[in-house]
Amino acid sequence: MHNFKELKVWKAGIEINKAIFQLTKVFPSDERYGLISQMNRAAVSIPSNIAEGCGRKSNKELHQFLNISLGSAFELETQCIIAKEFGYINDNQLEEITTMLVEVQKMIYGLQKSLATQ
Repeated sequence: MHNFKELKVWKAGIEINKAIFQLTKVFPSDERYGLISQMNRAAVSIPSNIAEGCGRKSNKELHQFLNISLGSAFELETQCIIAKEFGYINDNQLEEITTMLVEVQKMIYGLQKSLATQ
């Protein structure tokens, strides 16, 4: 069992979550049950799955939850591109969140790699 609150990758996921919730606050209200909901759920999924995996008994289980978290990060990256295409976010906002997402993706890969050597 790992203490997820000490992991940099979990903390980075929390920061992404906060950034996405701020971004989606200004989306059109008709997106409340569409893109806003999808983006917020994907953002929550990133640190949540890291935490859940840390509570499991084996590194193999943690690895699987990291895969889910990684999938959510790529899903969210795609949703941000869609938001940009619809004009809900601008180029700078997309670049900022993409940078955060790529960093967390790399961190997840790194954690998975370190688990494989244990």
